[in-house]
Amino acid sequence: RRMSAALIGPAGTGKTFILRHLYSQLPEARYRIRYLKVTDLSKRDMCREMAMVVGAQPAGTYPALVRKLQDTFSNTVTTDGLRPVLIIDEAHDMRSHVLAMLRLLTNFEMDSKLVVSFILAGQPGLLRTLQRSEVADIAQRLAYCGTMRLLSRDETTDYLAHRLRLAGSKGELFAREAVEAVFDMSRGNLRAIDFIALRSLQVAADAECKMVEASHVITARTGIIQ
Repeated sequence: RRMSAALIGPAGTGKTFILRHLYSQLPEARYRIRYLKVTDLSKRDMCREMAMVVGAQPAGTYPALVRKLQDTFSNTVTTDGLRPVLIIDEAHDMRSHVLAMLRLLTNFEMDSKLVVSFILAGQPGLLRTLQRSEVADIAQRLAYCGTMRLLSRDETTDYLAHRLRLAGSKGELFAREAVEAVFDMSRGNLRAIDFIALRSLQVAADAECKMVEASHVITARTGIIQ
């Protein structure tokens, strides 16, 4: 809808995967997508980082940088015929007044025209920041705010089975107790599930076992911690 969006969830829940999928689904003939990973920056430094990724000159005062960014976004639409989309990762690290600054970059022709879209991705702290009164203007410009969570015990079972099918497995490779152990150790974190399950498969293979047992998962976890 030519507006902006946010993607919020704990680390390891698949936000980066979703961003990559989004990037692949937006046709290059219609969108110009740029990716920016931020930390705790001032407004001027944030504008400088944005300028570098969108191809503007990253020098000058804060007001001058804002104008350069606005001109770059506007030219992308009018000259190149492309919709600029800026993905800002680790957005939970943004200060409130820096996040509020995004309103200036989306303000074209006295708010009568939507030119650039921002995709904010970050951990749950981003949601708390968006609920503050000083960023109400930018929060209202978010057409969609998607939240991600850790998997449940049953979802972890289904996820493991899904990943094994994708890898070409035609049978059960994890005993029920092993799946339970993977969930207990990962608490449903996708990244942790992948890592622990892969390491458990390696431990079982080294032991020449055809099935991953809970003992293999425990051994795998011990090796990971070490």
